[in-house]
Amino acid sequence: MLFARPLAELIAELEKLPGVGPKSAQRLAYHLLRVPDHEAARLADSIQHAKQKLRFCSACQNISEHEVCEVCRDTRRDLALLCVVAEPKDIAAMERIHEYRGRYHVLHGLLSPMDGVGPEQLRVKELLNRLAESEVQEIIIATNPTIEGDATALYLAKLLKPIGVKVTRLAHGMPVGGELDYADSATLLSALEYRREM
Repeated sequence: MLFARPLAELIAELEKLPGVGPKSAQRLAYHLLRVPDHEAARLADSIQHAKQKLRFCSACQNISEHEVCEVCRDTRRDLALLCVVAEPKDIAAMERIHEYRGRYHVLHGLLSPMDGVGPEQLRVKELLNRLAESEVQEIIIATNPTIEGDATALYLAKLLKPIGVKVTRLAHGMPVGGELDYADSATLLSALEYRREM
């Protein structure tokens, strides 16, 4: 056995975190063992507190401390616009640009049949229920330009267009400040396909 049992268990739990591989888990475990007891306890307490106090917003499925999140409670938001995102962290990314003033809906994942994720595992039913009782005129699908993101966007577009709302998707292609000779083929193809008139 390479590690004492409690250390091995800590490493194994840290490896379960997204983006944390075996080496990172070991570094984190050793770091946690070096910090003073009160700091380790504060980390454990903040995890417990977050698990106990946070819930999903009853309207948009964002993470919230209250029944309805801050964004949904904001009366200055445009009720005609609804941006559909994959994860709660995507709302933070959209809010950083300070331009979008509509509301959101969080799917909590993307379609991925290989991983056993179908529409039933996403918050699609909640989205449809929400549309039935709202004044939404445009739905902006803001999923990542990946196979799963594109599949989810196509699925949602087919599902939502018959309802009579305008369905749009975030454009993707060349990044601002990017250079053509450094762009990969897929990025260039996407940039060409989604070009716009000047």
